[in-house]
Amino acid sequence: MSAPGVLSFTQQVWEQVLAKMKRALVYLDAACAESLHWGCGSTRLLEAVGSPACHLREFEPDAAGGGAEQPKAVFVLSCLLKGRTVETLRDIIRRSHFQYCVVVTAVSHAVHLTANHVPAAAAAELEGQQPVFEQLEEKLCEWMGNLNYTAEVLHAPLLLAPVAPYLALTPSFASLFPLLPQDVHLLNSARPDKRRMGSLAEVDATALTPELLLQIRCLVSGLSSLCEHLGVREECFAVGSFSRIIASDLANYAPAKNRRKTASGRASVVFVDRTLDLTGAVGHHGDNLVEKIISVLPQLPGHTNDVMVNMVELTALQAKEENHNMVAPGCLAQSNDTAAKALWEALLSTKHKEAVMEVRRHLVEAASRENLPIKMSMGRVTPGQLTSYIQLFKNNHKALMNHCGLLQLGLATVQTLKHPQTAKWDNFLAFERLLLQSIGESAMSIVLNQLLPMIKPSNQRTSDDYSPEELLILLIYIYSVTGEFTVDKDLGEAEEKLKKALAHVFCEESELSPLLQKITGRDDEVTTEHFWREE
Repeated sequence: MSAPGVLSFTQQVWEQVLAKMKRALVYLDAACAESLHWGCGSTRLLEAVGSPACHLREFEPDAAGGGAEQPKAVFVLSCLLKGRTVETLRDIIRRSHFQYCVVVTAVSHAVHLTANHVPAAAAAELEGQQPVFEQLEEKLCEWMGNLNYTAEVLHAPLLLAPVAPYLALTPSFASLFPLLPQDVHLLNSARPDKRRMGSLAEVDATALTPELLLQIRCLVSGLSSLCEHLGVREECFAVGSFSRIIASDLANYAPAKNRRKTASGRASVVFVDRTLDLTGAVGHHGDNLVEKIISVLPQLPGHTNDVMVNMVELTALQAKEENHNMVAPGCLAQSNDTAAKALWEALLSTKHKEAVMEVRRHLVEAASRENLPIKMSMGRVTPGQLTSYIQLFKNNHKALMNHCGLLQLGLATVQTLKHPQTAKWDNFLAFERLLLQSIGESAMSIVLNQLLPMIKPSNQRTSDDYSPEELLILLIYIYSVTGEFTVDKDLGEAEEKLKKALAHVFCEESELSPLLQKITGRDDEVTTEHFWREE
């Protein structure tokens, strides 16, 4: 996967979408907003809209409609145009005064045919036609209140959020997760006894729910569009049962078969079930600053891969907690700042110590270019030292604007280094190393008994003790690195003690975190998929 190819793919697709936005009221869903955030940045969107006041809104059921002075709307959506999505479109348009509506979906028309249960043979005959989009265009005009108004429904493969030259994420598939052993039981409940599966290895596409199959097909469609842009004929490989299903679907996807006939290049696509390496996901052995930044700073609302950076220190406000929400947060994505992008890419690929020194070097060079009174200091980089460099920009508006992206990354570094959770990171690492040694020398029951004294209710915990979520992370780590082990009486007793201790801790919590609510079944949110039909 070439770096220029991935970035140009995202930017080229966005340019096609942005070309439709002149003087429009723009609605984005979270996944498309994240793709724009990393690929082009909000500045490019503001330029494309071109009006003095850019009205940008989140696509949601309660989103405000457009007034009489806003006749044009552009909706940029990452999902299928069915069910709740279409209902939300209808409701927004009906309470607005639009005369021109453009709906952009990241899902191809071929997948919409599949979602509408059109057989493969019939879909092949419709090549070059887009009846699903055309029907929705008629509905848009109907909802606008005049069939002579203008409506367009387009497909743009807004699949990727290019975080770095060789790292691209897929925000709209953040919830797509490999199947787990217990999922086999759920799938078997809908199958006759003779066709029941014994393990994940036996699961194939025919066993999956229609909703999950559609989600896989949406991913496959986007990947096929990427391969088309790169001009490659891909070979698919898979590690894991769920990845095998996705790889097989891409290999057999009809539009991809036609594309491969004329592709000049070649590429290998490897799909890997993330659940095969839970140790890497929950362990603290990674000596990388970016990993720590993403772990400890609060998540940017609506995003899956960016954080909020507190910018109060660069204002005249006092750095009190009540002032934190008065200033818009900074972030890690700096798509329009060349110097900040260079620093970000360096942080991704260097170890913690070198990364912190790189932040200092960039701040020093920026301050020197702006002729700020910087005092050089060598040796170990401290949060206080970085803060003193950042403060130099505070009262210099021009310097602040010139290096805003760099200062956001600098503040993210300072806030991570000072965060209490960062100090705990080393405690995690030390305990994980001790566990590795114990697992190699002791039985599983002895390892679990070592964890038992660390399980404390909230009224007995200090800041150095592990929270319930952190205890679960340690348990996942233990079972992941252990692999297969013999179940005996001692292990059964140790696990029962552990369960009772965890249950007691959960009950003593004044309020369970959202994650723990899901695990314990205490969350009241019920997610169901509704499909829209117009009578």
